[in-house]
Amino acid sequence: MGKILCFVTDDFADFEITLALHLIRNIGKREVLSIGYDLSPVISQSGLQYKPDLLIKEAIPLDDIEGLILPGGPIRAQKDELTNLIKKLDRDEKLLAAICFGPQYLGRAGVLDNTSFTTSCSIETINSLDVVDPFPRENYVDKRIVRDGHRITAHGLAFIDFAFELLDFLHVFQGNEQERNRLFHTITNGVICT
Repeated sequence: MGKILCFVTDDFADFEITLALHLIRNIGKREVLSIGYDLSPVISQSGLQYKPDLLIKEAIPLDDIEGLILPGGPIRAQKDELTNLIKKLDRDEKLLAAICFGPQYLGRAGVLDNTSFTTSCSIETINSLDVVDPFPRENYVDKRIVRDGHRITAHGLAFIDFAFELLDFLHVFQGNEQERNRLFHTITNGVICT
């Protein structure tokens, strides 16, 4: 089984991806690694400090990556190394999963140009920030979660649906739909038992 990468940067919305990472690591038995532009600790929106495991440029040559998770956070500039990693994973049809404002990175990398997607980032928000819209709005779908091939995007409040869509993509419950449904029901009713 391969590695799942998660991009961390200052003010990222860690609460949107912690359930997904917990389930991927503990039930999916995948190695989860955080990546960043540098190895300096970052402070998430919840106030917790995270230190990236790897530089993005160290992750690019790895051949056992199964996917990349891009959490939400502020609209911000994007460095070439992140764009290059996204394009490589897209070419290899690896999981590209982004939630809330996270799809901005996929948009800037051009991988949403021919893909249906969703985001919590409205055109009104972009206009109020007076920044270039990173999204091809003609492909936007107003849904909680959108899966188009190996690309999964979600609204920020759909983090439970997002987590289970990632598990489905990774075939974690293949052949055991009953266990998947039991766990989903348990989590959505406020009790996490893994």
